[in-house]
Amino acid sequence: MSVILYSKPHCLECNVLKRFLRDYQISYEERNCTAHPEYLDEVKRMGFLGVPVTVVNGTPVRGLQPDRILELLGQKGES
Repeated sequence: MSVILYSKPHCLECNVLKRFLRDYQISYEERNCTAHPEYLDEVKRMGFLGVPVTVVNGTPVRGLQPDRILELLGQKGES
């Protein structure tokens, strides 16, 4: 399973997603778009204008969508 989170340090949704991933013990690679602008270019190539974007096994998910992330990982959410 591969999870990549494109984020920025002062992004509220990004920080909520990081907490969600930690709470569910989901390993992820964080790509800081502020420190590495080339990551923001990757986000734009996926068709998005901003972060957060979570890529789960090659499928991008825009924004704060924890249920969708769990679905792509084959896990059940609490909703």
